[in-house]
Amino acid sequence: MRHSNGIRRAALATTAVTAAAAAVAGIVPGTAMAASTTSTPPPACPASALQVSAWQAVHRPVGTGTGAAVVQFTNVSRKTCVLKGHPTVAGAGNGSPAHNTPLKVTPIGRAATVTVRPHGKAWVKLTFVQVQGEADGYCVSGKAPVTYPTMVIGLPHSGKHQVALNDGVWAECDNKVTVTPVSAVKPS
Repeated sequence: MRHSNGIRRAALATTAVTAAAAAVAGIVPGTAMAASTTSTPPPACPASALQVSAWQAVHRPVGTGTGAAVVQFTNVSRKTCVLKGHPTVAGAGNGSPAHNTPLKVTPIGRAATVTVRPHGKAWVKLTFVQVQGEADGYCVSGKAPVTYPTMVIGLPHSGKHQVALNDGVWAECDNKVTVTPVSAVKPS
């Protein structure tokens, strides 16, 4: 009996101390006391944190131009950061981002925030109006095809990045491109 009364008194004392601490902290009786679960989300990846590469996509429209390309963003910094949104795309005239030709971008898919840890990767897929035929090729629209040694890919809050294809030149028609949002899943 004596032992159980001691346990009850200790439990009551603990409850009283907890209630007093809660009152000092401003917690209203009857509300839950939970640890703070809010944290600051990582910042947007700065342009300097990203290494960009690109290659022709496996799945692309029929034709002889680039058709579609996958652009990969690798976080080369030591900090986790986020990417979000659809890219802007421009052909780099004379190989310079300052002399570029913006393409008409048609975004597809819903943008979501992608967290990119150090050495982590994120991707976008660009699908162009495909060049047809052999030699210089032609555009179904009747316009002349265009080739660029590099493209300037811009990401919201993460800068513009000049990138060459690792397997050819960028060739497209009509200065139009359909783009996916940044994704944590590598497209094909």
